[in-house]
Order: sequence, then C-alpha cells, then structure tokens
Amino acid sequence: MTGPSAGDPVLRLRALEAGYAGVTVVRGLSLEVGAGEVVALLGPNGAGKTTTLCTISALLPAKGGEIEVLGAAVTPRTRPHRLARRGVAHVPEDRALFSQLTVRENLAVGGARDRGGAALAQVLDYFPALGSLLDRRAGLLSGGEQQMLALARALVRRPRLLLVDEMSLGLAPVIVERLVPVVRRIADELGAGVLLVEQHVAVALEVADRAVVLSHGEVVGEGAAADLARDQHLLAASYLGDAAG
Repeated sequence: MTGPSAGDPVLRLRALEAGYAGVTVVRGLSLEVGAGEVVALLGPNGAGKTTTLCTISALLPAKGGEIEVLGAAVTPRTRPHRLARRGVAHVPEDRALFSQLTVRENLAVGGARDRGGAALAQVLDYFPALGSLLDRRAGLLSGGEQQMLALARALVRRPRLLLVDEMSLGLAPVIVERLVPVVRRIADELGAGVLLVEQHVAVALEVADRAVVLSHGEVVGEGAAADLARDQHLLAASYLGDAAG
C-alpha cells in the first residue's frame, strides 16, 4: 500500500461535535494530522479526548461537524472495521488485547487480513522485549509489556493513521519514557500520522510536532509542541482543568 506523501493530511476534523448518551462532550473541535506528523491531544480527564478518538474511528457517531480520514468522509454509516482495513489503527486505553491468546497469536490476529502488513521481525525491531515473550499469554504480561503488545498489534497492520489513547495509563514513568519515543519512530519511519492522547504532558510534547489542548470539550490552546512546552501555565492547566482561567 502506498502511503500519503509527508505532510499530506491523513485526518481532518472541522467543527466536530461529539458525545454519547445524549450528552455533547466535544464542541467545535477542528484539527489536522499530516502524514509523518505526531499531534498530541491534551487536557484533563473528562475533556473529551477519548470521545474524540472513538468518534474518529467510528466507534461513536459524530453529532455534528465533519471528519475526513485518509481523504474520505467518516459518516454515521461508516463502520470501524472498514476504517481499519483502509489504514486506521486505534489503540484504546484498555488495550483490548485477547488475554487468553499468546503474544504471537495477538499479533497474528492484528495482521491476518493485512496484505501489506509489517513482518514480525520489523515489529520486534520496535519492541525487542516482546521477542522472548511470543509464546506467553497476553493476560500474564506486565502492564508495560501489554502496552507494547497493543502498539505492536497496531503496527503490524502498517497504519497510515494511528490513534493512541493514554498509552501511559497505569505505567511507571520510566516505562512511559521508553514507550512514547516509539510513537515518534512510527511517524518518522513509516510515515504514519499519529494523534496521541496522553496525560504525561511533558513527555508527549517531547515527541509531538504540534499539540491541541482541550478543556470541557473545547479547544483552549494549540500550537507547536515546543512552544506549548514552554508555557508553564498551559501545562499546569492541562493537568488541573483550568485552562480557561
């Protein structure tokens, strides 16, 4: 599969309205992610970050606005598996692994239908620690190993758009510092566009090109990651939920 040229948009959101159970959680969100680019989506718990990812991958229907993924509109009729086949990979915060299957089997499920899937050796180049765990059941892995497997399973499909939700959830900071740079490698080496939701704001900004900060479902800050990393007020606000203050 030929991917988009570097910088070409793989994701466009225009005035997105999203939510669930009759509640609008995200209001007027507009952003773009280019091929080979990492965009961090930041904000406190409840800001609408996970809702945004689920709406992009068609797990939730949009309430308004427009979503364009890999050049095609995402509509209420779009099905998640069709987006996956076109090159969208979503790593949810619960990792969604098959706990009774081995690491090898989880990877096989991830790439079974992908004609251009990355070879196992290529995936293990990103996550060498999984090499000695291929025959271990996923449910017996540590939290960090499970997160590696979740990312590796997404990677085996050679995604063009990668959505990563809270990859650091429940992990020690030292593990987070090892995992997050892999996202940068995926963007640089595979040309995938990455939308990264991450609570470890400083770490996310180290690998991101740009960032968007949400509070109560609305954008309260955006710009180059390096510029936002120097804005201590905005960093604090993204943790504490007072970005408008």
